[in-house]
Parts: sequence; C-alpha cells; structure tokens
Amino acid sequence: MSGIYIHIPFCKQACHYCDFHFSTSMGKKEAMVKALAKEVEMRKNEFLAETVETIYFGGGTPSVLQTDEIEHILNAVRTNYNVIDNPEITLEANPDDLSEEKILQLAESSINRLSIGIQSFFEEDLKLMNRAHSANEAEKCLKLATEYFDNISIDLIYGMPNMNVVRWKENIDKALQYDIPHISSYALTVEHKTALAKFVDQGMVTPASDEETQEHFNLLSETLVEAGYDCYEISNFGKPGYYSKNNSAYWQQKKYIGIGPSAHSFDGVRRGWNINNNPKYIKAINTGILPIEIEVLSTTDKYNEYIMTGLRTIWGVSLHRIATEFGEKYKEYALLQAEKYIAEHLLFFDGEVLKTTKKGMFLADGIASHLFMVNLK
Repeated sequence: MSGIYIHIPFCKQACHYCDFHFSTSMGKKEAMVKALAKEVEMRKNEFLAETVETIYFGGGTPSVLQTDEIEHILNAVRTNYNVIDNPEITLEANPDDLSEEKILQLAESSINRLSIGIQSFFEEDLKLMNRAHSANEAEKCLKLATEYFDNISIDLIYGMPNMNVVRWKENIDKALQYDIPHISSYALTVEHKTALAKFVDQGMVTPASDEETQEHFNLLSETLVEAGYDCYEISNFGKPGYYSKNNSAYWQQKKYIGIGPSAHSFDGVRRGWNINNNPKYIKAINTGILPIEIEVLSTTDKYNEYIMTGLRTIWGVSLHRIATEFGEKYKEYALLQAEKYIAEHLLFFDGEVLKTTKKGMFLADGIASHLFMVNLK
C-alpha cells in the first residue's frame, strides 16, 4: 500500500497558531493546480511498482479549490499511477467553504472522505485562533455534510487558553451529537513566529499549563472510548472501520509521495521535501525541475522514526522488527531504555510488542525521545 499527499497552499486567512506553508493570496491558484498535476506526472516512475490506496488533499485549505480543479489533479493521478478501484480520497475542508452547493458538488465528485477543521464550537475560541468560520457555520456544515458523506473526520483543539474542563467537555459532546465516525484532536501548540507566539510573548495570552492540557486529553480519551471510538494514535480516534488509511500509512512507515510546495515524501530509505515557496515551486515545475531536497536515512534514523511513530499508536513497537530491520544492538538498547518506563507503568509488553499504557499515551513523544539512539550509524 502506498499513498499520495497533495498540498494545497492557500488559505482565506491566517490562523494565529498555524505554522504550515500557505498563502492568503489566490492569484496563483490556477497556475498552482496545473503545476501540481504536472508534478504528479513527473514523479510517476517513483511508484512504478506501487499500488496507490490513499489520496489526501491537505494544506492550507484544500476546500478553496473548485471541484473541477480537484478532479484535474485526480485525473493526473489516475493516468500516471496504479490506483485501486476504491481508494480513500480525503479532502481537508473548512466549515465556511462547505455551503450546501459545495457539499453537493463534492458528494458527486471522487472525494469520499471529508476532514473538517471545526477546531471548536465556541465563538471565543474561534476568534482567538482567527478561524475564518463561526460557531454557527461549524454546526451548519456538519448537519449538511452528514447527509451526503458517511466517512467524515473533524478536528478539535484542546489546551486552549481559558478553556476549562466544562467547556472542553461541551465541545466533545457537541461533536458526538453529529455521530462523526472519526475525530482528530490536538493540543494547541505555540509555534515559533506565529501570531499566537507574539501574543504569548506580549502577555496578551496565557497558554494552558501542561497539567490542564493533560486533563483535557484524559477527558477526551475517556469520553470517546466510552462512546465506541478507538484511540488508535495519540491524536486520532476512530470507530471500527473508520481509521484514516492515509494517516495510518504514515505511522506504519509505508511509502508516500508528497506533491506541492513544502510536501514531504518517504520511500522507506529516503525522505524528501519540496521547496516551501509558491512562485519558486511553480517556476521549477514548469521548467521540468523537481524542487526537492533528499535525505538518505541511516539505520539509526530509521530506528528512531520507528520508535517515534510506533509508540504513538495502538500497534506499538515490535522488538522482532527492531532486531530484524535494525539489528540486535538496537533491540537491546530499546529494552534497556524502556526499563524505567515499564517500572513507572508508562510502557508495557503485549507479547513482544512494546506499547504505551493509558497513562503513558499522552507522554509518548517524550518517552520515545529517551529510546532514541544517538550514537550509532
């Protein structure tokens, strides 16, 4: 199984917390769509032996595209790659884009999964984040989307400034009212050089404490698991049959091609990333040049990535796979480093697979960093 990620680098306005690559100017949208389709074609030889099972439009805000622009890119994928009959095709969308007319158009298109950036059902949170939609638009789009799409995911953000547990629980309960089969939820992170970082530096905003953020996560996990969701990755909750195939492939380290400015790719041995500049990206593609940097991963790099991704998921880290793919010394090192966290009931063994406990899941990234190998190549 392999996937194709397509980065749409446009947004109507900049969210205060976002550090992804995007532009609020739509002037080059038509040229970008053509360049994306051309890059798809230029890279077909990378996947000659692969079968594409997932196609994911991320961003930015992919829902700013017209359906004919989406189909133009998808036709390039179908023409140049071996795509299964019913691939998972996800479109990230913002509520303000999802009018009834737009939802109907998407329902008639090849898109079969929506990932909707709700973030919060409260107006004050949306204003703090500088989201383009209102709380009313968030609910209105879900009412419409659930009439035409079965496979829907929504994003929610916890650890917001001034968000108490009661309001966070109301956010979760509101999402559950719409019977959405997949919820992705992330802690608000103050990223360098964002508007939110400036607000924090100026004392205008006080971030939630680590304790408050963990309390929000615990409430989220307990509530969603009780409602029938599986926490199959620290930030992702899906009902059986509704796990994101695209994201699961990332965490299980399967191959994918990233199309578009700033998009990343992985072929099992090398990792690549495209230039994060729209005009330079378009110019390079139009002259037949792939504007990509490549890093060849060492054995230690691959081991560390496996530890990081594995511990975040219900699939855990297989000691047999570590020994087979990376060597016995890596297995011995992982066992040695894990002892402390097993004693603290943050890690446990499920057969020969190392997994986080319920308590350890929220701390997975920190635990993984202590299992990283730093001195072997």
